[in-house]
Amino acid sequence: MSRCQGYAAREARGALAPFLFDRRDPGPTDVAIEILYCGICHTDIHKVTNEWGHTNFPIVPGHEVIGRVSAVGSEVRRFAKGDLAGVGCIVDSCRVCPACLDGEQQFCEKGVIYADNCPDRHLGGFTRGGYSRHTVVDEAYVLKVSPKVDLAGTAPLLCAGITTYSPLRRFRVGPGQKVGIVGLGGLGHMALKFARSFGAHVTLFTGSPGKKEDAFRLGADEVIVSSDANAMSSQWSSFDLIVDAVSAPHDVNLYLTMLKRGGNMVLLGVPPEVSMHPHSLIRGRRSLSGSLIGGIPETQEMLDYCAEHGITADVEVIPIQQVNEAYERTLKADVKYRFVIDMASLGG
Repeated sequence: MSRCQGYAAREARGALAPFLFDRRDPGPTDVAIEILYCGICHTDIHKVTNEWGHTNFPIVPGHEVIGRVSAVGSEVRRFAKGDLAGVGCIVDSCRVCPACLDGEQQFCEKGVIYADNCPDRHLGGFTRGGYSRHTVVDEAYVLKVSPKVDLAGTAPLLCAGITTYSPLRRFRVGPGQKVGIVGLGGLGHMALKFARSFGAHVTLFTGSPGKKEDAFRLGADEVIVSSDANAMSSQWSSFDLIVDAVSAPHDVNLYLTMLKRGGNMVLLGVPPEVSMHPHSLIRGRRSLSGSLIGGIPETQEMLDYCAEHGITADVEVIPIQQVNEAYERTLKADVKYRFVIDMASLGG
């Protein structure tokens, strides 16, 4: 074992502060990674505040890791010391259930192991995330990162990127399709970039008129303010796909009626509850579904696509000493569009 510097919350809604903990030494199939950047995801805030009721404290959050390989085990074949590497939400799974065999480890039937707050099969206790100096992960869950990309802008792709890429690929978004994106935040701005890159006509729905200019800059063909009743009603039955990236309470039925016959709406945000009237689906043979990040193969596919097409997240890079302020600003939507921690600021 080795001691690792990080930042942790020691109690629900407690401030994140310096924290020392143990990392395992690399085993035969492990990759040790010096962490360079780690994105801040809203999920981190949910866990630190114990909003979902199952956080194990102290917690070291972080699941959008970009780093450099510092050591590899004797059986590792895909990585060498000095390589760039990424670690996302998933750091282990059972590997034998149908979901794992299909490369969809996020749906592991025996329990996926996330980067933080999950049982640590090696050291006991719970996994510690990327707000830290280094990490050790089995090669099967480590992702290759191109040396050509902006590393800070690539970090959020490990969660926000794959979360939006996956459903757009699943529904085969491409030229000739009309796609709606609900919400221009960390998820929404990535969904907009991907849908545009895939060749779709993209409409951005926002509750903030001030985001219009930014939406057009990011590639939207149309921007509609959700409080404009006339503009909203004009979109009835016109979309092939709507990606809903909003976690605040909102009227899902309104967007369902905007789908064409046979259209699909996919939920990525996690509002407290969703109220859906059956007629919103039945009248038009529409579908409502959800999506959860992506498996390791699809995440690698997404990273490769982004490297080839120059796609990164819009980020604000901060030192780790500003992480608590960044949480407060994230809750106020005062960031365009993801915070990323420069882990060199951790020192040591």
